[in-house]
Order: sequence, then C-alpha cells, then structure tokens
Amino acid sequence: MAKGQTPPFRTVVDSRTETVHTVRAGTADGGRVRLTPYDLLIGPWYVPLTFFYRGTLDGAALRDSLARTLLRYPPLAGRLERDADGGMSVLCSDAGVRFTEASSPEPMREFGHGLRAQPVIGDVVREVSPFGVVSRDTPLLKIRLTRMRGGGSVLGVLINHTLADGGSALAFLESWSREHLGLPWEKPSHDRGALEALGRPSQDPATRDGRVFARVGRLRHLATSLRPGLRRRATVTTRFEAAELAAMKSEALGALTEPGAWVSTNDVLTAHLWGVVGELRGQADTAEEWLGLVAGARSGLGDALPSAYWGNCVTKSWTSLPAGELRDRSLGALADEVRRSLRSNTEDKIRDEIAFLGSHRRHGVHRHVMSAGGLDASEASLSVNNWSRFPLYRIDLGAGRPFWYEFPDLPAPTVHIAPTPEEDGGRDVYLCLSESHADLARTPRWQEKLHPHAVSGHAR
Repeated sequence: MAKGQTPPFRTVVDSRTETVHTVRAGTADGGRVRLTPYDLLIGPWYVPLTFFYRGTLDGAALRDSLARTLLRYPPLAGRLERDADGGMSVLCSDAGVRFTEASSPEPMREFGHGLRAQPVIGDVVREVSPFGVVSRDTPLLKIRLTRMRGGGSVLGVLINHTLADGGSALAFLESWSREHLGLPWEKPSHDRGALEALGRPSQDPATRDGRVFARVGRLRHLATSLRPGLRRRATVTTRFEAAELAAMKSEALGALTEPGAWVSTNDVLTAHLWGVVGELRGQADTAEEWLGLVAGARSGLGDALPSAYWGNCVTKSWTSLPAGELRDRSLGALADEVRRSLRSNTEDKIRDEIAFLGSHRRHGVHRHVMSAGGLDASEASLSVNNWSRFPLYRIDLGAGRPFWYEFPDLPAPTVHIAPTPEEDGGRDVYLCLSESHADLARTPRWQEKLHPHAVSGHAR
C-alpha cells in the first residue's frame, strides 16, 4: 500500500495483562484543585494516546520515574470530586495512578500510515468512559505497557481531559521523559485561580456578539451532543513532506495582495485540507462550510498567565464560507481567512470568555454551555486541532524515541495535525470523516487532490 493511504480497519494488538500496579508519589497534602470552566467544557472523558517503540521499556524503572514525576503533578494521582455548585475539583490525595504491565505473543510490526493500530489500552469502551469517574476511586491517569515478542514496546497513556488539554498532556509526558533520563525540567503551576482571575467581560459589543460559546437548553444540548455519534467515522492518515509544504506555502504567499500579508505553513495546510474536504462533500454552492480552529489561549493572555500553567487553556474560533466560494477561492485567500480567524483570539476575547464561562459555573449551569459555531453544523463543519509543535516524538523513556503514535478516532469531522517521527518539517495528518467520505479520500483521485504539490515521483 502506498504511503499516504490507510486501510479501512485498524489492527488490534494482542495485549495480555500480567500485573496491575498502583503508582503513588508517596506524599499528599489533601488539598483541592478547583477546576476552571475551561476544564469542565469537555467533561470527564479520557484521551488515549499510544506510542510505539522499537526498544523494550523497563516497567519497574518507568514506575520509579513516574512516582518521582507525580511529586510535581499531584492532580494526576488524585481523584475527581463534585463541588456544591455542580463544578468539580481534584482531591490531591495521592490515591495513585494505575500502571498495567502486559505482554503480546506478536512481534512488533511496522506501524504507520499503512498499518494503523487500535489504541492499546485494554478494554477501550470501559477505559474511556466518563461514567463512574466523579466522586469514585477512579484513577485520572492510566498507563499500559505492552512488551512485544522479540523486543519492542507499546505504551498506552490515558489522561482525563478535565485535567489537561493536549499541550498540557504532552508537557507531562515530556516531564516524565526528562525525569526518567535524569534531565532537569520545569515545575508546572497548578494554580487554576491564576487563570480564572483573568476573566473580564468585554466592553466591545462585537466581542460579546461573537462569543464562541453559548448556553442552550438541556434537550438541545443532549441532541447536539448525541448527533455526531449517530454517524460512523473513519480516519484517513497521510503525510505531507517538507518540500511539498514549502511549495504550497509559496503558492499561497504569491496570491496574497495586501502589503505585509503573511500566512504560516500550518495556515496553508489547514486551508488546503478545508478546501479538499469541502470539495469532497460536494454540497450545494449556497450551503455553508464551517471551519473550527482549536487554539491555545495562552498566547493571547501573554505574560498574564504563568508560563508553566498546567490545565485546560484552549479556545476555538469559527469561520465559514458558502461551499461554492470555498471551491473557487485560491489557496492564498483561504489561508488568509484561516489566519484572520486565528487572529480573532485576542486577549480581550479570551478574558471575556473566561468571565462568561465562569458566570455559568457560578450559577450551576455550566453543563449547558456548548461551542456556538458547531451547534447546527456538525456534518458541514471541520474542526482542526494542530499538534505539530508538540513533543510527540521526543517522549524517550529509556528505549529511544517512539517511531509512531496513534491518535483516537473522534465523533465529529476533525483534522489532527502532528509532526513526523523524524521532525523534519513535514506533517502527519489524521482526517476523521464519515465512513463514506473516508472511503472516497483513500481513492487515487482524491489522494491526488490531497497532494497536488507532491514532488514528482515521490511516493506519499
């Protein structure tokens, strides 16, 4: 199978449990970390990340370094508790992290774009369920180490999303890696109050009118939450080489007409993918195609938030175009629209957002708040989550760096952008689409549309 194409099903790795350990830091102050409204937006779901290593990881050594790392990450060894107003806190009780060691009778295979794997975390449905987490003795961090026959290891990591966004989850894993290798690392800040103190309602009517979160009724919240899950999804992965991205960016920059206009490589890639998916869907010219951009709020807040703040600190911006216009616009014009949408995440917008979400939690109705742009656009939207700057391939835990990692399938149309294992300036892209659209995206015709700037003769 050519590089860039993906088989329709993932391979299941046979991972047989041998022992289950509870890893603790060895100390607890019994304090409570009150979760912010950003933390509460997703709910107590777990995000599974799976890393594949050619070397064999030492379980005992990993548990030792994990225990030392937890000294600076007490929430990860704690438990979720419900607050009187319906919010949640983490009780830093050092109740522990679950660490499972397993073995597989199979050898390590060449996982990657041509061979995907199911997340190796045991019972997937049970592991990622948000039910039975709050006010229960349920670990918020779960690790599963599987040693393959003949060498090689698979490390499955589950972090409860109420504790950390993607950036913070990877910051913890990099801290663990550095602790394991005996390297220094920065102590994270768990002061959630530092974020909430920045809340300030905007005085700009346009900012207030353009809020990306809205309060909805209980029935609409339920219907909107359930609707994406009614359609089966599949993920197509593909790699954009550095030279291909450079050619795309050069074309986009050449189409910009305003003096000083600029777009990034990720803006251009996002615009290209939005255009291809919009064309693939084939909606009527007047139908709206929505693009949701997940963006870190830290940059908008600047020095007002501690640089080592650890938790959820992510916002979203939305933009849309009629399907016909999306098809007709140049790559440069689309990339400029992506850049314009990202620039909307100003300090004033983020401070207003913090205040808005905080007021709903104080009134006990935070569970009725949803992303406004996606309320009616789940099948005509594309959400983009860019992890290309995260240290996914620098998580060395004593057996070298991983050669591949797996991201979970998501219930809504999503683009996940990641670095390549070589960190050579290329990008790995995970396109989570409806099964029918994913099947189309795998065909040679649509692979050519995804890669019109590929170097001639170079397999993707």
